[in-house]
Amino acid sequence: MSEHRDGPDRRHRRPAGVDDKTVEALGSLSKALETTERARGSLYDFHQLTGGADLELERAVTLLREAGHREWADRIETEMLGRNVIPGRWTFQIVEAYEQTYYRPFRDLERGAVDELADGRDHLYEAEMKEARRTVGHPDHTARPQEEET
Repeated sequence: MSEHRDGPDRRHRRPAGVDDKTVEALGSLSKALETTERARGSLYDFHQLTGGADLELERAVTLLREAGHREWADRIETEMLGRNVIPGRWTFQIVEAYEQTYYRPFRDLERGAVDELADGRDHLYEAEMKEARRTVGHPDHTARPQEEET
């Protein structure tokens, strides 16, 4: 097996003229976006957990009524069921605002930077780190799956 065949595939090789600082900067930019992806997932968790709590609250209201505690059922229904989580907003509106105001612009800027500065090649920093850390020729340190072509 030639060393070239054992190296990274074309989409993970640095394009000509791209310097170390650019690769490092794009790696940092991608890492920041990945962290934002995690934050976005947490926001969806918040959205679904809060919605689930509201549905369970509705069940509690029904059970309180059935148990003869109409005053408490009415109070909980009036004060909490369907309540905004922040002024004027339910969680879906928070998610939508985050998507539109922060997430999509960030994702688009990261994609634009990778496209313009690295010919659209993602994860160059990680691919180069993998090359530096792996043991060439070791069966568990291959650069890519055997079925992939260069």
